[in-house]
Amino acid sequence: MRQLILLLTLALFSGPLLAANPACEKMAAEKKLAGAAKNSFMKKCEREQPGNAQAMCDGKAAEKKLAGAAKNSFVKKCMRDSSAP
Repeated sequence: MRQLILLLTLALFSGPLLAANPACEKMAAEKKLAGAAKNSFMKKCEREQPGNAQAMCDGKAAEKKLAGAAKNSFVKKCMRDSSAP
């Protein structure tokens, strides 16, 4: 039972570590960020990564506090604009 709890705890907390972008981690380390500042920086960095247009557009929609149909429309237009040369 203890092993199961330990495995579940490790799985729960290791997810964000595995998903972290190494380039963003490096920039955060260079800026010597920790705690909430690092978390905020990492979210923004990963959202704005070039080549990740969906995440970037979702991030912009979140900044504008859009929801529902307005968010869908905004993200669709943003994706169309980002793929245009």
